[in-house]
Amino acid sequence: MHISSDNADINTSPSPKNQREANADLPAGYNSRYPGLNFAEPVADDGYLWWYIDAISDDGLQAITMIIFVGSVFSPYYARARRRGPQNAENHCAFNTILYGPSGRKRWSMTERSGARLERHHDSYQLGPSRIDWDGHSFLAQVNERCTPFAQRMQGNIRITPSALTTHSLQLDHRGRHHWNPIAPIARVEVDIPSLDTQWSGDGYLDSNHGSEPLARGFSGWDWTRARLNNGDCAVRYEARYPGLEPHRLALRFAQDGSISAEPSQPSTALPSTGIWRVARRMPGAEGKPAKLETLEDTPFYARSLIETTFGGEPGAGIHESLSMQRFEQRWVQTLLPFRMPRLT
Repeated sequence: MHISSDNADINTSPSPKNQREANADLPAGYNSRYPGLNFAEPVADDGYLWWYIDAISDDGLQAITMIIFVGSVFSPYYARARRRGPQNAENHCAFNTILYGPSGRKRWSMTERSGARLERHHDSYQLGPSRIDWDGHSFLAQVNERCTPFAQRMQGNIRITPSALTTHSLQLDHRGRHHWNPIAPIARVEVDIPSLDTQWSGDGYLDSNHGSEPLARGFSGWDWTRARLNNGDCAVRYEARYPGLEPHRLALRFAQDGSISAEPSQPSTALPSTGIWRVARRMPGAEGKPAKLETLEDTPFYARSLIETTFGGEPGAGIHESLSMQRFEQRWVQTLLPFRMPRLT
């Protein structure tokens, strides 16, 4: 594994205009950070850092999610290793890409690799045969993986072009050990995966989460959603839960220039559980019953869905996620996971 912190070539523009970093309405734990991202950012032992990308095709029939991990929080190998003592997060990395197509068609790839296959610089990340780079204008992810369970080749490019790179960082927990950075809440995404005969473009989103301890020590679970609104803004709702404490809620809106504003935070409301694994889903900051809730992922501890609903009085469509870390911590769940995420050293 090689890390370089050289950032001489990174383009820090476009810088968000009309930043409201001093706005008293913004949540406690809000901070400003260097715009964009740093693929070489240090990660504490037992901690994690991930970059998350999603997009929905313009016709609404296809979607993609990509999560690039240092210290894969959902890795059964990382969880097992931590039971022996503190572990180097860089020994548990993954490049998770999922394509969702019409009629429920899905292609999943997630292979965990060790630090020997990892190379990180400020503006690039490479793990085995897959990588992502920032060229000053857009991010280009070059994916070269095998799908599970049938080993189809997933090879192609995903380009993410932000409308702006933001400087926002928000604390997600009461102790300040887990943070969320909405790097590019509004972006255009082009998907070109010739090996799976997939090519489309649509509106997308890019953020990052990092923590100095395992996710399960900070949270029992959370619900999160992001939506592109009809007026072009991006709305984000978070409800993070902790044993014995009040949930931590965020209700935010991002404009295309990257500026941020807080919206009234409302308690979540129950959504139907997933059909197979019965994962509980809640809609944070709900303003009525969603017009659409289409399940994309139904796993023992995690659900992902397409959603259409109203945020701050404005209709929008996007991605909803529900996570149960209490479920993930069950040994029977972790026994199932290697079938979906093999490990290569």
